[in-house]
Amino acid sequence: MKQPRYETVSLEKIVGGGQALGTLKDGRKCFVWGGLPGETVVFRVTKKKAHFVEGVVTEVLTAALERTKPRDPDSYLSTSPWQIMNFDAEQHYKAALIEEAFELHDIVLPNPIDIFTDRREFHYRNKVEFSWYGDKVALNLAPQLHSQDNLEHSEDALTSDEAITTRETLDLAFFRRGGKGKIVVDGTSLANDNINQLARAIRDLLRTKPVSARSLKTLLIRCNQQGKCVWQLYLKDDELPELITPTEAANLPAQGGEIIYSDPRSPASRITKRLAKFGDTTLTDTILGTPFRYACEGFFQVNVPVYEQALRDMSEWAEDFSVSDSTSAQTQETEKSERANLDHTSSNLASQSRKSSHFQDNPERSGAVLANRDDAEASGTQKVLDLYSGVGTIGLTIGGDNVTLVEINEHAVAEMRRNIAALGRTSARAILAPSEKALDYITDSEIVTVDPPRAGLHVDVIATLLQKAPPRIIYLSCNPVTQARDVALLAEKYGIRAHRGYNFFPRTPHIEHLVILDRIA
Repeated sequence: MKQPRYETVSLEKIVGGGQALGTLKDGRKCFVWGGLPGETVVFRVTKKKAHFVEGVVTEVLTAALERTKPRDPDSYLSTSPWQIMNFDAEQHYKAALIEEAFELHDIVLPNPIDIFTDRREFHYRNKVEFSWYGDKVALNLAPQLHSQDNLEHSEDALTSDEAITTRETLDLAFFRRGGKGKIVVDGTSLANDNINQLARAIRDLLRTKPVSARSLKTLLIRCNQQGKCVWQLYLKDDELPELITPTEAANLPAQGGEIIYSDPRSPASRITKRLAKFGDTTLTDTILGTPFRYACEGFFQVNVPVYEQALRDMSEWAEDFSVSDSTSAQTQETEKSERANLDHTSSNLASQSRKSSHFQDNPERSGAVLANRDDAEASGTQKVLDLYSGVGTIGLTIGGDNVTLVEINEHAVAEMRRNIAALGRTSARAILAPSEKALDYITDSEIVTVDPPRAGLHVDVIATLLQKAPPRIIYLSCNPVTQARDVALLAEKYGIRAHRGYNFFPRTPHIEHLVILDRIA
């Protein structure tokens, strides 16, 4: 077995992945989890390459002022590695990472970077996926050898060797960051308390069953804003005996659940075969007054209150140009003049607007915007194309009735169509397709909203946006690095009208960033 290698380094800055960066004496860069800028640390090397190493801090020699004690000292690196800094420092570093991401593509954002937060640092997640861990432990039955009964019947008593047996433990776990193995947990401080309680209840129930951790893959639990939970237990073996009876499932603190076989050849929790279903496994939630149905495994935002603020901000820009820009000839001329002033060079994408470039945090103000847009919808002029739409939480809340929603996941589209029917949105259309295969829906008249995966927009989507040139693109991203790349490519015809960050995932390095792009006249 290789002996672990340790290095000592002074850390300089936080980088895009969330690690702290330092430079070793030999000039190699090191990317370290568990450290902060300004600290001198000892770290264990977990990966070694020719020009850089990665590692995990084992000792802090000089601590930064913003360092705090993590809420989950054993497992925070697995789930939320920024628990080691105070929340104001987290806000600062997230703004800095957005700025750096755009500077890498020679884009200077036109306004100071604002990161919206509701200041809720913990218990905000409505979805958690646990792994399982089992270990053999020895049970010493030797004390029984010395009982009065055994002394009287010594010929039938166990020998000392026979008195040692083993059993296998069964625990919830997370994968260890920066190394192999798992960390046993009882829950996570990021999750809604009801999720942790349900996870422990299922664990305790399975401990009474003839099943080992080797046969289990994951436990996925989700809850809505009312705290109602559903669960999915993923198995690697589809021939296990009945693990949970209907009566036992009914006694769990959940409205429903499923037992699912998932092909063990894939590490992901993919549904291969549904083995058993209990109760109601569909959750309902309301976002900006719009009700949604979604499945436990479906895509739905994990931090709804902050997501709602992002939607309020987006709603201010999801207006039809034919309505908002035709109030007077003077308004038209002003708009043309201001758009002409948009600097669309890659070095400085400016923000000139007849509106304020700063977003409103007032729900009443946002409600007024939505009400005004309802009037526009009644006139039949509102048109929005929502790409990468999930179950439709963007398009069906801010896109009005005349909206086209494109999504690749068939289960999400099925939920979306049920949501459309329940809402009575007769002019809303759900399209099952990859966004890059639905390019004909992009026109020069519809506003386009996009919320792509971390990889960003597909190259064909970017090419079609440049070709068709819709008047406005509302771009919400979970990865500012790929968003900045896409904005640079779109700079040929678009300028940044406004932007804002959102702390959807407190105590982690993950950031959401909204950019409003307007076509340059």
